[in-house]
Amino acid sequence: MATDFVPHKYQDIIIDGIHRMPRGSVWASMGTGKTVSVLTAVESLSLVEEVYPILVVAPKRVARTVWPAETRKWNHLKHLRTSVISGSLPERQAALRVKADIYTTNFEQLPWLVEYLGNHWPFRWVIIDESDKLKGFRLRQGATRAKALARVAHTKIKRITLLTGTPSPNGLTDLWGQMWFVDKGERLGRTYDGFRKRWFCPADNGHGVKAMDFAQGQIQDQLKDVCITIDAADWFDLEKPIVRTVEVQLPPAVRVHYKQMEKKFFMELDATRIEAANAAAKSGKLLQIANGAAYLEDGKTWKRLHDEKLDALEEIVSEACGAPVLVGYNFKSDLARLKERFPDGIDLASKDGLERAQRGEGRIWFGHPASMGHGVDGLQYHCNIMVLFGLTWNLGLYLQFIERVGPMRQIQAGFKRSVFMYLIVAQDTIDEMVIERLVHKRTVQDILLAAMKQRGEKQCA
Repeated sequence: MATDFVPHKYQDIIIDGIHRMPRGSVWASMGTGKTVSVLTAVESLSLVEEVYPILVVAPKRVARTVWPAETRKWNHLKHLRTSVISGSLPERQAALRVKADIYTTNFEQLPWLVEYLGNHWPFRWVIIDESDKLKGFRLRQGATRAKALARVAHTKIKRITLLTGTPSPNGLTDLWGQMWFVDKGERLGRTYDGFRKRWFCPADNGHGVKAMDFAQGQIQDQLKDVCITIDAADWFDLEKPIVRTVEVQLPPAVRVHYKQMEKKFFMELDATRIEAANAAAKSGKLLQIANGAAYLEDGKTWKRLHDEKLDALEEIVSEACGAPVLVGYNFKSDLARLKERFPDGIDLASKDGLERAQRGEGRIWFGHPASMGHGVDGLQYHCNIMVLFGLTWNLGLYLQFIERVGPMRQIQAGFKRSVFMYLIVAQDTIDEMVIERLVHKRTVQDILLAAMKQRGEKQCA
């Protein structure tokens, strides 16, 4: 049912800001209504200038469901026609032939879309939802989808609006790639190398860079005229999630196996330049063992090692007394074992499963943070308890996962209740290093280098 949109003051700020910024970025806390605010700004601006058709680029689930659903939800937007550019080649071509005001597509379709439309690019305004996916763009390298967008960003697009709740989850270096699409490097530097030389210096550990003391303030000052920042904590009385660590012990035989893999892991890192992505990838085997199952050499089959985390999760679910518990997993082997232990669990990756959870059915829901971060809504009406069964180094995914039923979502649902986040951690494993990353926001490089140093000191003692 369509409803009337009564904006909060911060939503008025978003709308007014988009009106005055033909090219800009909106950094707003998750759950603050970015989608409806942007659509309202678009619709009101269409009264004084020609803005349609508009292209929205978003994660796949968001492009296919969230944006079309928002136009149907609100009375002042329900007249807007939407078309989703997705699916097979004939389906995408057919979607482009549909007469619509707003076209949505996912990031993966950008190279095809730019190439297919060529000189007949029709979109005056492009909205990038979750713009942090463009953070890796560089003038001479970077993801194919970002390079495709770059071909039209400053030649065929009059207005561009970036939206994100996590503009720099891994540090200030994430900003250059995104902001290039706003001003072509005018504020942060024409090149990424120039940006790094101006505001960063070598890290103390000799690997990577760190922001200079004045970087944060200067960068914010450079971007203030093209960025709107909305922090929900400034507008609502929000409590932080109550984070509880649940520790488990590896069985003796598994501990021996883990130590062997850990030694190999640190030897590999010590022999190469430590980079966050490389280190995180190499740590996969250790994270698997900590969770209770490890993949064999073929990368497809896995071997069960222990059920310590499953036992801990069962206790948490029992203590919830029937209230739904949202569980985040890391590997497919995790999901298989979770389904085996909790056969009545609901897999949110399926449409039916998500719809059941949105109706409040089931006592335990399974979701991967990478697919739970965007476009999954409605869970907050029934759930305020989360568990990370399998930990991830990715801070952005962690924050997005929390916010699915986080404090802001609870307020939107009309509840004033605490949100609980349980982190199941295998003691004396890489899990504890990941917690340092997620809770204390330390860099992957610093955490691993400190661990290597400590390990070396123990060996010499």
